[in-house]
Amino acid sequence: MKKLLCGLAATTALASPAMAELLDLEKDELTFGFIKLTDMAPLAVAYEQGYFLDEGLFVTLEAQANWKVLLDGVIDGQLDGAHMLAGQPLAATIGFGTEAHIITPFSMDLNGNAITVSNEVWDQMLPHIPKMEDGRPQHPISAEALAPVVEDYKAQGKPFNMGMVFPVSTHNYELRYWLAAGGLHPGYYSQENISGQINADVLLSVTPPPQMPATLEAGTIYGYCVGEPWNQQAVFKGIGVPVITDYQLWKNNPEKVFGITAEFAEENPNTTLAVTKALIRAAIWLDENDNANRPEAVEILSRPEYVGADAEVIANSMTGFFEFEKGDKRDIPDFNVFFRYNATYPFYSDAVWYLTQMRRWGQIAEPKPDSWYDEVAKSVYKPEIYLEAARLLVDEGLADEADFPWDSDGYKAPTPSEDIIDGITYDGKSPNAYLDSLPIGLKGEQIVVGTEVEG
Repeated sequence: MKKLLCGLAATTALASPAMAELLDLEKDELTFGFIKLTDMAPLAVAYEQGYFLDEGLFVTLEAQANWKVLLDGVIDGQLDGAHMLAGQPLAATIGFGTEAHIITPFSMDLNGNAITVSNEVWDQMLPHIPKMEDGRPQHPISAEALAPVVEDYKAQGKPFNMGMVFPVSTHNYELRYWLAAGGLHPGYYSQENISGQINADVLLSVTPPPQMPATLEAGTIYGYCVGEPWNQQAVFKGIGVPVITDYQLWKNNPEKVFGITAEFAEENPNTTLAVTKALIRAAIWLDENDNANRPEAVEILSRPEYVGADAEVIANSMTGFFEFEKGDKRDIPDFNVFFRYNATYPFYSDAVWYLTQMRRWGQIAEPKPDSWYDEVAKSVYKPEIYLEAARLLVDEGLADEADFPWDSDGYKAPTPSEDIIDGITYDGKSPNAYLDSLPIGLKGEQIVVGTEVEG
């Protein structure tokens, strides 16, 4: 793994004109992990634009092999923090999988994922997809168009396999959400069976993001949900077709977070603030002036030490449009959002949504009261750290006061039904009522016993 070290020699070249006011740092040499996805951009930008150095931080960025290796690195201290799946700090804190108290003071982005199917499956879906006047498919595309294809595979005795990146990933939950909204069951987890395939119409399994296109091409899976640039890579390689972006699935949904251990934050409060300040500045840079800096961000991310995909592929999503079939480019200016819409604020309601999906599919085996969801969210998401860092930036003239939700109680207003593909409103303050409103999935007192749902 190639390492990137912020050193003193780079200070003059990288530091921005407005210098941050240095905090009394408990630790100034840090190593952060990431997975090769475009949404690691705030880390790369904070490094390349000198924002870490402005805070007196000497940072090494290390690409990690997969999400488990990354999480283990943070827990055992090899990494001081990392670009994480939002579900990872929550799952670790409640003891699903590896147990550890991980927190986040910073949400890295909104949106950024898509669901792609193989060319063969796409051809089988097409007769079931409404067309626009110009003959192109009408978006968003419902999983109802996939249902007859899955039924045909079943009739042939063939399992319908799809890939996602990790059991507690946004991608797993988004793929499950899309399938269930179209009447397809993505399967349950139980304490005895953690495959997630109990009673499934579609069998989901883990594939690391950079391996998705090759696994699809090999025919091991028939589709996948992943972040960029690995959906656009399938288009460029001519092996698959993205059928829906997560922006179309759920407008401005939360994506990755920056995760650190609670112990690190407690032992290094000023360092934690300094890191958060640098990341906020990076997010501002990525979105400012109507994404004017995105072409430069694309060039940075295309380097082998970061994402390592062709700049042309990365630009397809990072610069405001998305290509579905070859030549079918559509404007999706908010496909990647890093700062606007309070994207970087760690909202409790975002955490609660992930927890509801864990409960919906059996990763949380037993019913929990609404108060439990609130307590877990507040133990992991730390807007108080975020706002303290933001206040320092405002006082230093490096951020605008109007850009931060100072008076928020940590919960977004309910997501309206028209912003979600199944038309079901999400209110983070009422998680159990939300679960009850979803047609497919565990609700109330239900539990998975063997292959049956009881209760």
